[in-house]
Amino acid sequence: MMLEPECSRIQQISDLLFQAAKKQNILTHISWSSEVSAKFFSTGADQLPELSYAPFDPSETIALVEAARKLMGQSEIDHYFRKHSATIEKSALLLSACGTEDFFKYSRDLYGSPKDTHQDGVSTALTLAEHFNKILGSLANIDLGAPPAACNLAYAVGETISTAMKRVFGEDAPDVLIVDTLSANCIAGRKRVRIRKTACFTDKDIAQLIHHEAHIHVATALNGAEQTKLKILGVGHPGTTKTQEGLAVFSELITGSMDLDRMKRLSNRVIAIQMAIDGADFIEVYRYFLAEVGKEEQAFENASRVFRGGVVSGGAPFTKDVVYLEGLIRVHNFLRAIVSTGRADLLRMLFCGKLDIEDIPVLWQLEKMGLCKQPKYLPPWASDMRFLFSYLAYSSFLNSMDLEPIKEHYNCLLKNIPKQEAY
Repeated sequence: MMLEPECSRIQQISDLLFQAAKKQNILTHISWSSEVSAKFFSTGADQLPELSYAPFDPSETIALVEAARKLMGQSEIDHYFRKHSATIEKSALLLSACGTEDFFKYSRDLYGSPKDTHQDGVSTALTLAEHFNKILGSLANIDLGAPPAACNLAYAVGETISTAMKRVFGEDAPDVLIVDTLSANCIAGRKRVRIRKTACFTDKDIAQLIHHEAHIHVATALNGAEQTKLKILGVGHPGTTKTQEGLAVFSELITGSMDLDRMKRLSNRVIAIQMAIDGADFIEVYRYFLAEVGKEEQAFENASRVFRGGVVSGGAPFTKDVVYLEGLIRVHNFLRAIVSTGRADLLRMLFCGKLDIEDIPVLWQLEKMGLCKQPKYLPPWASDMRFLFSYLAYSSFLNSMDLEPIKEHYNCLLKNIPKQEAY
């Protein structure tokens, strides 16, 4: 049969790309040590940080990618592999260019930039961030209810997240580790979830971590590990980041875990990246965040996300944080589209591993060939889809309506009511 050698060829390509992608851990490689922040503050927070990155040799990754390319043909499945092979190769070159202007060139190719247009050809991550901040600014005088203090410490948060993961993943739930240093408050993987010891969390933060890190990043990692015939689904890389982070932020949104502080954080990151692209240095971006959040350590952490791996004097940042808002839009639009066009049967495929939305037609083919499995684990909101589909059906209809005449009607209706200073 022709199918058997074809399946073998596909598995070989997948295995080679899996090995190539496994050799890269971008966030770990470009993370800053605690000594960088300590020195920054000890010198008055007015000197650019001095960074050095370990050298990265991309040759082994590139050799594995080239070996995979030699097995590729011209089918739609081969196009899928060719797309991801290019991403994995560029990721290796990104790491080899840390601390140089070339780092930004690869980062922009891999993750995009704030002014890249979305699928509508008009909107961008930057316009979305500015829209969010405009709306949030208009709410400044409204008493929305003060958020609780960030008083939940790492160990207690770890226990809460561990319990939530065991409820969904059972014996497959990863261990939760409390660590001294980490590039974020929490990072989740298939085998372990790490939480920074010094981080403090609000109740909303904890809910966001459960729905973002555990129910999405851990779930897709575990499901990807089950794909023994298509191992490439078991490893994340920049070609899957937009969909993975988009799913994770949508998970926060659909479960009611998103709040204004979180939305503002995501928006400010995009604005800060554009500032750095336009030439702002680390100190300027740090001061921007300080004015926004009012806390020196948090402002430093936010600014370091923009400049890690890049050039602290400006012009060449790390653009990964663009993907949260752009990914949210892509995932939300995809879900609305499949519901409104009667293709909700494809929802589960989003969770079968580390993938990009655009991969779904190929993954459907691979499933029919017996090479791709349906996901073992789904987030609770996707395993019980009653609310999800009712929300998406309503949302898709609302978005077909022209909002401008509606806004004009209500502006006219309310124009004689004076705006209250505080309420």
